Amino acid sequence: MAGGKKAKSMAKTAKGKAKETTGKALGNESMEMEGKAEKMTGKAQRAGQKAKDTLKP
Repeated sequence: MAGGKKAKSMAKTAKGKAKETTGKALGNESMEMEGKAEKMTGKAQRAGQKAKDTLKP
């Protein structure tokens, strides 16, 4: 996996987790849902990159 793309996807996952936790703590459901969505996007990007790396000769 390319280092830059890996770092970006991990950062997105971490940012989403932080936003989700903050939303829970504040009782803000929309912030919590945004965080979950960001976290899932980061995980999906990482999975896609891993799949690409697996298929490379």
